[in-house]
Amino acid sequence: MAYELYYWDGIQGRGEFVRLALEEAGASYIDVTRESGSDRGTGAMMKIMEDSASADIPFAPPFLKDGDLIVSHVANILFYLGAKLDLAPKHDTARYVLNGLQLTITDFVAEVHDTHHPIATSLYYEDQKEEAKARSAEFIKERIPKFLGYFERVIANNPKGTAHISGDKLTYVDLSLFQVLEGLRYAFPKAMKGSEKQYPLLQALHDMVEQRPNIAAYLKSDRRLAFNINGIFRHYPELDQAA
Repeated sequence: MAYELYYWDGIQGRGEFVRLALEEAGASYIDVTRESGSDRGTGAMMKIMEDSASADIPFAPPFLKDGDLIVSHVANILFYLGAKLDLAPKHDTARYVLNGLQLTITDFVAEVHDTHHPIATSLYYEDQKEEAKARSAEFIKERIPKFLGYFERVIANNPKGTAHISGDKLTYVDLSLFQVLEGLRYAFPKAMKGSEKQYPLLQALHDMVEQRPNIAAYLKSDRRLAFNINGIFRHYPELDQAA
C-alpha cells in the first residue's frame, strides 16, 4: 500500500523534507493534493483536517497516512519512517539522537519562515516589510552561523566519520540538511556566498546527497517543484545581504 502525503500544492514547503526521504528510499507514495479525483486534491486534505468526529486529526500539514494511521509534523513523520525506509539506525538511543537533530532543523526552519513573516502569518509580507528587514538582518548575522556552525561541529564529531551527520549510513537528517542548504541559497544568495568554504563538511554532505541516484533523478523530475515566494524559503532581494 502506498503512503499518502498531504501538503499544500504548488510549494515545496515543509512537505519537501518528507518527499526527499520517500524519494531516496524509492517508496511508493501519493502526493494527494497534486492529484485529481473525488478522494484527491486539497479538498481531501481539508476534509481530514476538519473531521470533527476524529480524535487524531492533524493541526496542519504535512501529515502522512499509512493505512489507517495518521502521523503529523515533519520530525515525527521522519521518526516514524526512518526505520521503515532504512534511513535511521535500528537502536533506540541512536534514533533519539537523530530525532533531536531533526527537531533542531525544525527550529531552524521556523526561524527561516519568520524572516518574511516576523509579526503574524495572517498578514501579507507587504504588511510587515520593515520588520522583516530587521529580522532578516539579525537572522543572517546571528542565526545562520549559529545553526550551520552547530551542524558542522556535529559532523566533525561523528565518531564514524564525516560522510554523514550521524553514524556511517545515510539518514533522513542528511537529506533534510541538503534541503536546508538548498533553501538558504535560494532565499539568501548574498548571505550564503562563500558558505561552502565556511562549512566544508556541510557542503560535502550536500553534494553527496545531491549525487545519490534517486535524489538526482527526483531533482530533475517534475515532482520537484521550484522554490518560489509562496513557500518557507523565499527570495526577497531587499531581505538579502552579505553576511
